[in-house]
Amino acid sequence: MKRNNIFAGACLVLIAAGIFACNKDINDRTADLPALQPASADEDAGTWKPILLTSADEFTVAAPIPTNAPDYVAQINEIKATQANLSDEEKEIVKYWSAGGVLRWNEILRELVAKHNLPPYQNDDGTYPIPSAANPLAYPLFPFANPPYASRAYAYVSAAQYDALVAAYHYKALYNRKSPYNVDSSVQVLIPRNTLPSYPSEDAVIAGAAVEMLKLLFPGDQDYIQMKAEQHKRSRIVAGANVRSDIDAGEALGRAVAQKFVARARTDRAGAAVGNPEMWKKLEDDCIARGEEPWYSLETPRRPPMLPAFGKVKGFLCDSLTVIAFRADPPPSVTSGKMKEETQEVYDFIANPTRERTKIVHYWADGVGTSTPPGHWDAIAAEDFIGKNYSEVRWARNFALLNMSLMDAAICCWDTKNFYFNPRPSQLNPAIKTLTGVPNFPSYISGHSTFSGAAATILSHLVPERAAAYEEMANEASLSRMYGGIHYRSDCSAGLSVGRKVGNMAVDRAKTDGAD
Repeated sequence: MKRNNIFAGACLVLIAAGIFACNKDINDRTADLPALQPASADEDAGTWKPILLTSADEFTVAAPIPTNAPDYVAQINEIKATQANLSDEEKEIVKYWSAGGVLRWNEILRELVAKHNLPPYQNDDGTYPIPSAANPLAYPLFPFANPPYASRAYAYVSAAQYDALVAAYHYKALYNRKSPYNVDSSVQVLIPRNTLPSYPSEDAVIAGAAVEMLKLLFPGDQDYIQMKAEQHKRSRIVAGANVRSDIDAGEALGRAVAQKFVARARTDRAGAAVGNPEMWKKLEDDCIARGEEPWYSLETPRRPPMLPAFGKVKGFLCDSLTVIAFRADPPPSVTSGKMKEETQEVYDFIANPTRERTKIVHYWADGVGTSTPPGHWDAIAAEDFIGKNYSEVRWARNFALLNMSLMDAAICCWDTKNFYFNPRPSQLNPAIKTLTGVPNFPSYISGHSTFSGAAATILSHLVPERAAAYEEMANEASLSRMYGGIHYRSDCSAGLSVGRKVGNMAVDRAKTDGAD
């Protein structure tokens, strides 16, 4: 057996164990969440500004059948028959999904990212294989859900769910079909009642959009994704929240809207982000031509840089000219006194560790087998959003704003990284032994800092009473990379600055989308 296959098998076991631990951690925190009971139903969300849709009625949803029609009565009877003999498993399904569809699909996405956040092992000839979407179950598994890839996945799923819900709320207001329990009082209600019309089902819209996006992003996990979707939809029948036609219309709408995002994703240049050997060499040569020492991989054999062309990917908030405008000023020259000072500062942190700094390093590490820094910020946001009692559409809108800012932060960060191609501290001083793995891409600017600056900025707008806490977390995440020997101070400060600029783009959108 080839050594890469042996390694692959071992890694899959480790990843499976990691996913179990990750799932257990998530379940411990969220299994007993109360059912979603929005403080505001946001009935006017059909008028909010979508992201890709030209209008909320771009995709037609046919008028529902009347509630006194024989077919509708049969659908009510389906609910009653289901509720007549509920199993414990069905009750648990209702409990799980009633906490909120957007929240649960975000958790599922974080699990998928963690499962696939595994860099491929080298071939026998010293080259590195590249995962293939055309053969996702072959080694190396597709995708390698590294931070840029993950940020894009979070953004596309969140944005598609938001646009699909804006469309759904438009049709809810247009048709105003009552929920089953408001049509027939003998229907049991296993979730909190609300005033929203039930057609089309917002839960089915969320599931339909999620399935279409995740099939593209994680094609090897389709059976699992579809199982979760079927479970989600069934929970609404069991709970007495929707009849079958509510769900069918919602799922069809969610899938249709998501296909518009799928089409965009296929042409956003992410497929070319891995680059090629000629490009990788040119990045080194350009750096040398400027009189600087280029970054190189510290792995043996040297691994190509991670997605060096991700800075060319089409963002949601920043166009290509904005990405260039946000590009950070040059880092200190590797031969400058300033760089020597910053390298010594990193060495001093490593040579004199403290319990508190080490704790911070590991809390923010977000390395292999995790949901990545963007996923970490999604988890932080989710815990705060739970306490706000948002409607599903506001959950989706806020996650879309957060995750579009995280994707565009990755684009701006990777543009700067690969423009300057700056070496990491442990390259300039091999005595620096990092406290966590050394990322396989250039140092300037810090990805953690850029992600954190963007996330803290938009979250401070969405949850203003937590602004000071978000800022403190962003600064801590940034400093963690110095404490761990991964980055210089200039990497961190410039990354925070670029991230905040991107976050402010999301804030500007939030102020004009009609939701506030």
